[in-house]
Formats: sequence, structure tokens, C-alpha cells
Amino acid sequence: MIHIHTSMSITEKYSVRPVTSEDCKPWILKRHYAKRMPSISYSFGLFNGNELQGICTIGKPASPSLCVGVCGESYSEYVYELNRLCVIENLEKNVLSFFVGSCLKQIKDDMILVSYADTEMGHNGYIYQATNWIYTGATKERTDIGFEDGTHSRHYDKEIDKKLNRKSRSSKHRYVFFLGKNKKQFRSNLKYAVLPYPKGENKRYDTSQPIVVQSSFC
Repeated sequence: MIHIHTSMSITEKYSVRPVTSEDCKPWILKRHYAKRMPSISYSFGLFNGNELQGICTIGKPASPSLCVGVCGESYSEYVYELNRLCVIENLEKNVLSFFVGSCLKQIKDDMILVSYADTEMGHNGYIYQATNWIYTGATKERTDIGFEDGTHSRHYDKEIDKKLNRKSRSSKHRYVFFLGKNKKQFRSNLKYAVLPYPKGENKRYDTSQPIVVQSSFC
């Protein structure tokens, strides 16, 4: 008898399910280039069997002006940010887009979702392009109050001289995605121009830092 070996499909090999912010913490602090915890309202894990191989988190943006700026003040409460996406190295082709797409499908709330691809890190946002996000241009380079450990200006100590704590913020590609029953209404109120996707060579950053998994997923 001849045995034919077939490789497992992505959907057979991988699954996506909710995890806790504590499950995400070591990935964010040790593997993600930002090295700081964001606001987390939704968090998902990419699993190969019971092994966690990546995380994706969504939370409220730090900037109130962003929440108003996307679709106007009337829709600001619906604005969230996909703020962390981190997976192990050398995943098979299309696994990352499967992961992000599966996370979006599991969110049942109305949502205006924003995410950024950092040009300083050599990112163009190809994962957002692959999952049909809208590209709305790049933010301007700027400086604001910040610290070397990644602490943002919203944590600023007013007793400290502002001039001594300026931090450069690189230009970032901005992507938008609409979810829920009101997504057509959100889309019709988008305040940003819709632009062609940016192209260029992506750079990779080191994600090999070992982490201790905080929970059992068996």
C-alpha cells in the first residue's frame, strides 16, 4: 500500500483564541520592539496545538485627538488601536494574515480600528495590506515628551523640565479597518484620504528573546 503524506493546512495546524493580558505581557515586554505595555481591551493568541506562538492586542489609543480625527467626534468612542502584534520567527507563509484575520472575525463589537507600521523599524504594513485595511498615509515625524524606557508623555511628571525630556517620534504608516454592523456608516465618515498602499523592503527586528509562558493552555 502506498501512503501519501499531505501537509496540514494553516487552519488545521493553527488556531486563534482569546488570551489574557498577563499571557501577552512577556511577549510585549521582551519580544516586541516597543518594550512597554499598552492599553489592552482585547487580546488573542496564535496557537499551534496548545503552544502559544504569537499575540495580538487591541486597546484604546493614548491620543484623544486620534479618536476624534478618524471619523469625527460622534464616532470617537468606537476608535481602538491594534497596538501590538508579535509572533515567533519563521512562521509559514500566510500564517500572520490568518492570525490577524481571525482576530478581526472574533470581534463582534462595532469598531473603528487603527494600526501603525513604524518606518523607523523598516515596516510598511504588509500584514494590513494582506488583510484589506485602508491606508490613510503616514504621520509626520515629531518630538514630544518621553523617556528612554518608552514612557509616554501621558505619564509625564510636570515637576521635570520638559526641555530635558524630548523624544523623537518617527513617521508611521496609518491603517484603518471597520468592524460591526455600522462599518458602512463609519466608512462614509472617514476623515482621512484613502491612499495607495506603500511599498518597499521590510526589515525585521529581533524576536528571539526567550520568554516564560505564564499560563497553561492545555
